[in-house]
Amino acid sequence: MAGRRIAVVLFNLGGPDAPGAIQPFLFNLFSDRAIIGAPQPIRWCLAMLVSHRRAPVAREIYDHIGGRSPLLELTREQAAALEAELGDLGEVRVFVAMRYWHPMTEEVVLEVKAFAPERVVLLPLYPQFSTTTTASSLAAWRHNAGRAGLTAPTSAICCYPSEPDFIAAHAALVRPGLDEARGAGAPRLLFSAHGLPRRVVDKGDPYVWQVERTAAAVAAVLAADRPGLDWRVCYQSRVGPLEWIGPSLDDELARAGREGVPVVVAPIAFVSEHSETLVELDIEYRKLAAESGVPAYVRVPALGTTPGFIAALGALVRRSASRDAGLCSQDGGRLCPGGYRGCPHRDGEGAG
Repeated sequence: MAGRRIAVVLFNLGGPDAPGAIQPFLFNLFSDRAIIGAPQPIRWCLAMLVSHRRAPVAREIYDHIGGRSPLLELTREQAAALEAELGDLGEVRVFVAMRYWHPMTEEVVLEVKAFAPERVVLLPLYPQFSTTTTASSLAAWRHNAGRAGLTAPTSAICCYPSEPDFIAAHAALVRPGLDEARGAGAPRLLFSAHGLPRRVVDKGDPYVWQVERTAAAVAAVLAADRPGLDWRVCYQSRVGPLEWIGPSLDDELARAGREGVPVVVAPIAFVSEHSETLVELDIEYRKLAAESGVPAYVRVPALGTTPGFIAALGALVRRSASRDAGLCSQDGGRLCPGGYRGCPHRDGEGAG
């Protein structure tokens, strides 16, 4: 494998880079068939309506962090760290492709084609697979690569919810948070992930199963020196009137307040800081915790460029690049139980 010319593409959602980009970003988000499943032109009309109504609220959110998302800069830092990690493989270049704002998939496909790689490895920065995130990003890549005539053998990593270095990196960040909160009593660890509408999960999306697998793996590592650890999974970022998966972080904070338990909140499905961590967790939920009587609220940082996380990404790329082109999980084959119809391995489909 050494000496090959390899393109690695990191997928993320993206975020508005200026106040004026907020509504177009939201329109791109809600135009995605994976988010709103209505046929065209109904989906276009709904995306226009929802993005227009949602934009003022989103502007208030982004006002807290300078009117823009830091996600692109942070993802580029991860790309640079991963490129250094993979330097022994040959000529490796790591690209960043955002789903709903620049640099978008069609732009990055052309950059990768110009690089003329012998192999392409697609690596979503969504550790847990969902039809609304990873599947959407992979579908956009396949469509645009086909249009551009990018024919290099391509591997796609669908998920890595319990990749050992990924789990160890999370545990290393959580430990100081538990120690900090302990001054107010025995803490409860809340693993918080972005929520999904219940109807998405009911259709067989494996996201919840994979989030729970990540949380259980991190808790198992922590329990080695913290027996009896109190932990649970909850979900944040609910939008709109639909029924969403639970329990919600709101409810868990209220419960902790009633029970007088300090909490440590760990973003288990976000690998970079962005509005959901910097505004929701650091400002809005912190305020709710205080109002609910929670004696201490500690927020664990996102993984970012921590060495363990970059090592995990590197291990995934090495394994993927050494296999035949196609789709693979952290272990190669299907991880999800058979009942999850949204698992991308259900048909043996690949990325090439």
